[in-house]
Amino acid sequence: MRIGVVSDIHCNARALDHALTLMGPIDRLFCLGDSIYEFRFSNDVVALLRQQEALVIQGNHEEAFFSPAGARARAAPAVDPDHADWLAAQPLRRRLMLDGVDFHLCHSTPWEPRGPYIIPEDPALARFGETDAHVVLYGHTHRQVVREIAGTLIVNPGSAGDARDAKNGRLLSCAVIETQPLTARIIDFANP
Repeated sequence: MRIGVVSDIHCNARALDHALTLMGPIDRLFCLGDSIYEFRFSNDVVALLRQQEALVIQGNHEEAFFSPAGARARAAPAVDPDHADWLAAQPLRRRLMLDGVDFHLCHSTPWEPRGPYIIPEDPALARFGETDAHVVLYGHTHRQVVREIAGTLIVNPGSAGDARDAKNGRLLSCAVIETQPLTARIIDFANP
């Protein structure tokens, strides 16, 4: 299987559409959270994710939007309530098996409390290897990671909507995972 992975889209529908083109034919799409940008909602991004039948998790920006503090933003007339309800129903983490590969999807960390920014140089990244999944996918930092730790493939695709990673020239990015054999590739791209 070919699995496309995006994270931290932050309402950038054009960039998500471009990432889908660059990934080429994929069997599944995973979105690792922050499809929206705090108190801004994007009907276009959510519609694209739904059209792709993406497996989506919530990030800290969805948590803020759907919290009591986001009530005013949710009531904005431009927010499609059907799209908002769909996004609100997505979990904070997912665990699934595809093509014999056990995936753990999280936005920040596979442990509680969630929320810390585990950048590639952080020694805490080693804790991702304690997960009994074959692959742990995470976002949150907008920084790319492809690393094997204790037999677990750890992948952060960077950001497909709000580039902040100086190590790739602040380009947007996404990832493609092949399950047989298990490999991960980051795709860098300029903001369309």
